[in-house]
Amino acid sequence: MQVVATAGHVDHGKSTLVRALTRMEPDRWAEERRRGMTIDLGFAWTTFASGRTVAFVDVPGHERFVTTMLAGVGPVPAVLLVVAADEGWMPQSAEHVDALAALGVRHGLLVVTRSDLMEPELARDEALEHLAATTLAGLRPVCVSAATGAGMDELRSAIDELAGALPVPDPKADVRLWVDRAFTIRGAGTVVTGTLPAGRLRVDQELELAAADAGEVRRVGVRALQSLNQPVDEVRGVARVAVNLRGLPREAVARGDVLLTPGAWTTTGLVDVRLHGIRTEGPLAGPSIGTEAPDPDALPEQLTLHIGSAAVAARVRPLGADTVRLRLAHRLPLRIGDRAVLRDPGRRQVAAGVTVLDVRPPELRRRGAAVRRAEQLTEMDETPDAAGELARRGVARRADLVAMGVPPADLDALAHTGTPAAAGWLVDPDRALALAARLADAVAAHDAADPVDPGLPTEAARRVAELPEPRLVEAVLRFGGDRGGPAAELALRNGRVERCAAAGLPAPVRAAMDALRADLRRDPFAAPEAARLAELGLGARQLASLVKAGELLRIADGVVLLPDADARAVALLAGLGEEFTLSAARQALGTTRRVAVPLLEHLARTGRTVRTPEGNHRLVGGRTDPEWQL
Repeated sequence: MQVVATAGHVDHGKSTLVRALTRMEPDRWAEERRRGMTIDLGFAWTTFASGRTVAFVDVPGHERFVTTMLAGVGPVPAVLLVVAADEGWMPQSAEHVDALAALGVRHGLLVVTRSDLMEPELARDEALEHLAATTLAGLRPVCVSAATGAGMDELRSAIDELAGALPVPDPKADVRLWVDRAFTIRGAGTVVTGTLPAGRLRVDQELELAAADAGEVRRVGVRALQSLNQPVDEVRGVARVAVNLRGLPREAVARGDVLLTPGAWTTTGLVDVRLHGIRTEGPLAGPSIGTEAPDPDALPEQLTLHIGSAAVAARVRPLGADTVRLRLAHRLPLRIGDRAVLRDPGRRQVAAGVTVLDVRPPELRRRGAAVRRAEQLTEMDETPDAAGELARRGVARRADLVAMGVPPADLDALAHTGTPAAAGWLVDPDRALALAARLADAVAAHDAADPVDPGLPTEAARRVAELPEPRLVEAVLRFGGDRGGPAAELALRNGRVERCAAAGLPAPVRAAMDALRADLRRDPFAAPEAARLAELGLGARQLASLVKAGELLRIADGVVLLPDADARAVALLAGLGEEFTLSAARQALGTTRRVAVPLLEHLARTGRTVRTPEGNHRLVGGRTDPEWQL
């Protein structure tokens, strides 16, 4: 399925067009049919010759209902822009196009209606001229008459082609379903409807409901689903969907609320955004219409932010030449890269389009902070950048970065490049180096002041580095130590950060250990061969000193690994199941029998594995140990 919205001036035949295409009545209210004017969102659908189903969201065209129009087009990927041949381009044609341009809508058709009343070419050419400087430039025009049927076959074919060319959304995407209707059905309870742009919904799924008028979030369950009036067990975006919510009173949900994948979204009341120009000529338009952003200083202090079906008051603070900070009256689930509309309800016009740059911006308390922030925003892209977001924050929780819009795959790529990480947190590499140096200074100062109690407890080290998680201390030390500098002389042992005994060893031995450490970081279970040890100048005496200093773990004569190799091995072996063979362990560790055999013997000596009667191995005290499972 694909979903397409209508747009255009009042009384230009949008609803008539939808009726002719679908043989369904989009006007749901008796007053709409009596007045012959759409005042609320209407919905209809049809299946075309290719077998594609397209649902239509029919929006009102009157200037008093622009907020309703925006609620309809907000989550929709394509539009039918309707212009009547006998009236041509009109004021609401312009404002609707302004809204579509602000939202970044690029897909659609220009439909010239009532072609039986006047030659359509003039209205067509005029509309294309107005669209030339917008995101809708180059829309395919189709001239039709719903009354006579002229051009309708061409329009059906064009809509079918349009639906087939629209981007295919990710079915694994997090759900964000903006509510455009809410009502009660006897015997079923509360039902909400909306356009699902991506992801999937399932019966019995747990969701979060965020209220747009208060920012409150509550858990809800999906009792039943319908799509196009048919009950279904699962719906994938793009789709029109009705969701029957379990145990939710009707008064607890309204248009503008949003259903979310639990824990996957950041709700925020403060965002930094980039402004985009629109088509409109006027006091808020840029000097080059459609290409220049409006002057932030010319924007009113109070505007309304429209995204999805929500409309929230926003206080505007100019920052840079094309960037502003918005303080929202209520929190919204937003991500980096979201497109939205800023509208001036007083002037009754779209002020600008915006792209969200930061959903957790820093406070601007110090003198000059706003200027520095504007410079930073100038360098920010409108697509989430894993390395950039982490660099700006220094330390961040992985789940928070994903909720902001950073793709998980990009964060995985960061981890593979050696970015310090622990317990779900990530540390920017430059920040990690600075923190490692700070820890080295703190340990040196502590040891000078209290030489009989050397080293810092882990918690004290965490406070010195201002890290949110104690396990990050080890990650920062390892990262700093691998890159030389003062942190190379530190080690975390028995809950304390202290100068390692290797710091007192000769410089050539320390240099050789740095090289060996780098080798083993790349391949933790590739114990160096004799030739490599000789190349590094590490003989029996030097290796013994490094083992004594805690820099190496000796598992057999001539077989050494890093001190944490046994813990790493246990973590990998835990994925092999109830029991595992030597061969399976060797493959999981990516090593040879020369290393795997003594390493498993070491794990057995230290009580972390046991031999089974069949001669295999089993972890003790881990999740594969039956006693632990009980």
